[in-house]
Amino acid sequence: MSNSQYLPDARYAQPPDPEPYTGLHEAETLAYGVYAAPGAYDEAHRAGGPYGYEDTYRPAYEAASEPPPTLQLTDPLPPQRTVPGSEASTLIGVGAGAGAGAGGRAARRRRRDAERPESALRRLLPQALVVAFLAGGTTAFVAEDKAVELTVDGTPRTLHTFADDVTELLAEEGVRVGAHDVVTPAPGTALGDGDEIAVHYGRPVRLTLDGQRREVWTTARTVEGALRQLGVRAEGAYLSLARSQRIGRAGLTLDVRTERAVTVMADGRARTIRTNAATVGEAVQEAGITLRGQDATSVPAGSFPRDGQTVTVLRITGGNEVHDEAIAYAVRRTDDPSLFRGTEVVERPGRAGLRRITYSVRTVNGVKQRPKRIRTEVVREPRAQLVKVGTRPLPTSVRGADGLDWQALAACESGGRPGAVDPSGTYGGLYQFDTRTWQSLGGKGRPQDAPAAEQTFRAKKLYVRRGASPWPHCGARLQG
Repeated sequence: MSNSQYLPDARYAQPPDPEPYTGLHEAETLAYGVYAAPGAYDEAHRAGGPYGYEDTYRPAYEAASEPPPTLQLTDPLPPQRTVPGSEASTLIGVGAGAGAGAGGRAARRRRRDAERPESALRRLLPQALVVAFLAGGTTAFVAEDKAVELTVDGTPRTLHTFADDVTELLAEEGVRVGAHDVVTPAPGTALGDGDEIAVHYGRPVRLTLDGQRREVWTTARTVEGALRQLGVRAEGAYLSLARSQRIGRAGLTLDVRTERAVTVMADGRARTIRTNAATVGEAVQEAGITLRGQDATSVPAGSFPRDGQTVTVLRITGGNEVHDEAIAYAVRRTDDPSLFRGTEVVERPGRAGLRRITYSVRTVNGVKQRPKRIRTEVVREPRAQLVKVGTRPLPTSVRGADGLDWQALAACESGGRPGAVDPSGTYGGLYQFDTRTWQSLGGKGRPQDAPAAEQTFRAKKLYVRRGASPWPHCGARLQG
């Protein structure tokens, strides 16, 4: 047995030196399982301690007016043993082979502690503070941990997180969301234990709905879900894809024609049908109406039938009619200094052209319609008429014939009309020239086409050549 058991215990041998404070690291170490409520150590010191001095330390959380807490021992002190060579150290538990001397010292120490409870307080307080601190930290740590369920695009998983809100959780899990994605609850919402968070990715759908094309976004993963989400009535509708078709993140193209009511009027009877036809022609066929020959519909057969639309079938009969029309020729005039002023001579007669027009003549539902021009063609081009216009000044007299009564002669021959022509068409003008005589006198064209002054001038020249013989019946009138 070690002689150390006979040595006096320094703690009880004599009062300590006047220096009252004992450091925290010099305090007795409590055995495992012994707990003291916070404040017990302070109470002991305020009461004077085992040696009658007062400790001035007061924790910051303790109010000055509050009474000191009561010491609580939650567990009995377990047996202790001292490791040889370190009398101040206390180990957890008691070994089966502990020395007899160590056991005796432990027994005497327990008796002394029972006699002086303030000594137990001094040993219990440091460990109790550490245990309380660790217990509080563990409680806070556990409180911050939350078990939540995160479902990303239909795939759920349960996880533990310290995130404060939905945005922080998504960032921790590397889940990126875009403008068309939906997160419930909304980003920024505070998280609690047991919360459920769902992320639904947006998918583009290139939708043609009843002939109208547009691009929409949906978070549904099937065609049926997308139609329900977009509010499209699928009952009786035509779908270019199966309702169970899955929609990937890249989206898809979908053609939808909803069921519509269309009324078809034909042969004096109305038929109303419900159809998802793509064209008016298909709707007419579904109504059991056949188009023949030139039959048509009141709206284009290839147009999209609208809900509530009325389509009239036009029964058309008829054919084409052809009409010929003349095309007027142009007149082109050129100056001729060899002709007396006021004289025009047709150098080349004009010829009218020919135009052929085809008209469509129809009867619609028994009513004859106005002919419609459908085709025009030129059968013969017109030929322009060429006319020479005299620019030579007209002489006023002819020596040897100026004093005669030419007005009386003209009245006798033509009644004084410059354009007069005899019934045979041989003679014309005031003085009834034949064309050959007229041209021999320098005239152009026909005499009846020349001005009256030129006709009188040519008649005077003829008189100088042949006298009054060209006018056997009226020539005597020249003499008055």
